[in-house]
Amino acid sequence: MKLAAFNAFCANLPATTHVVQWGGAHVWKVGGKVFVIGHVQDGNLACSFRVSDIAFEVLRDAPGLRPAPYLASRGLKWIQNFGKPVIKDKDLRKYIVMSHKIIAQGLSKKKRAELGLAET
Repeated sequence: MKLAAFNAFCANLPATTHVVQWGGAHVWKVGGKVFVIGHVQDGNLACSFRVSDIAFEVLRDAPGLRPAPYLASRGLKWIQNFGKPVIKDKDLRKYIVMSHKIIAQGLSKKKRAELGLAET
């Protein structure tokens, strides 16, 4: 996935905001909480995203994937795709949607209501 397609996909998820920070990383948030980080590395899109506990165990040692630096080292279940083989676009979109949902579920009921997010 190219950076422009990544940003367009994330922009279409409900109640998202975007900021470029941390040395040019494209950081997407829901309710002020980060759900995915993308940047271009060696010509490819590298992404870090939140996953379920089970997905973390499955993905952590898969080729091209690793526990996300800084985030996973703090006990958070974040995965980073950093190398080849890169995640297929359709799979990356599924992981981004999952990450958005996980982070949105962690928001307070009041915050979810303010953002128009469905009760989960």
